[in-house]
Amino acid sequence: MQKKYEAVVFDLLTALLDSWSLWSDVAGSREVGLRWRLRYLGLTYAAGRYRPYDDLVEQAAKEVELPGEVAKGLRSRWDDLKAWPEASRVLRALEGRFKLGVVTNTSEVLAQRAVKKVEARFDAVLSAERAGWYKPAGVPYEMLLQELGVEPGRTLYVAGSPLDIVGASAAGMDVVWHDRIGLARVYPATAALGAHPALWPVLEITGIAS
Repeated sequence: MQKKYEAVVFDLLTALLDSWSLWSDVAGSREVGLRWRLRYLGLTYAAGRYRPYDDLVEQAAKEVELPGEVAKGLRSRWDDLKAWPEASRVLRALEGRFKLGVVTNTSEVLAQRAVKKVEARFDAVLSAERAGWYKPAGVPYEMLLQELGVEPGRTLYVAGSPLDIVGASAAGMDVVWHDRIGLARVYPATAALGAHPALWPVLEITGIAS
C-alpha cells in the first residue's frame, strides 16, 4: 500500500523552535513578549512581498510600546533559540522515510542560523527573503514544494500559527497545527488534522506511530 505522504514540511520559528520564550526574554516579560510576538506575526503575514525582516520586528516592537532597540537585542540573541524538546526525536523518526522541508518568514541569514538549532537534515529550507514573499502568500509554499519535487497533495504541513494554516491549506497541503501555547483558544483556526500541543501526533498522522 502506498503511503499517503512523500514529504513533511514545517514552519520553523513556532512549529519546531520555541521562539515565544526568546521574544519574552528579550522583551522583559512573558506578557509583553507575547504581545510583541503576535504583532510581529500580524505584520509579517500582512506584508505580502518581502521587506527587510528586521524592519518588521522593530515596527512590531514600537507598536506595542517597546523601544525599537529590542529588535537588535533579538537579533544578537538569535542563537539562543531552542528546539521544542521532542523536535529532534520526531525529525529523526521521519528522516529517510520522507523528504523534509522548512519554510519560514525570516531573512535568509536568520533562517540558516535558526535551522541549525534543530538536529535534522532538511532537503530544502526556504526563507521569505529567498522566496521574495512572506507567508501566507502562496509563493513560499509553492517554491518549497518545487524544491522538494513533491505534489502538495502528497505533503503534510506542520503549521505554527493560525494564518500559516490558511496559506498551507490554500496551497493544497494537509495541515496539522502544532499549537504549543494554546493560541486556538484566542485565535480560532481550522487545521484539517487538528491542533496539538506537541509534535508527537505528526508521527501518528504519517503512519510511523499508531
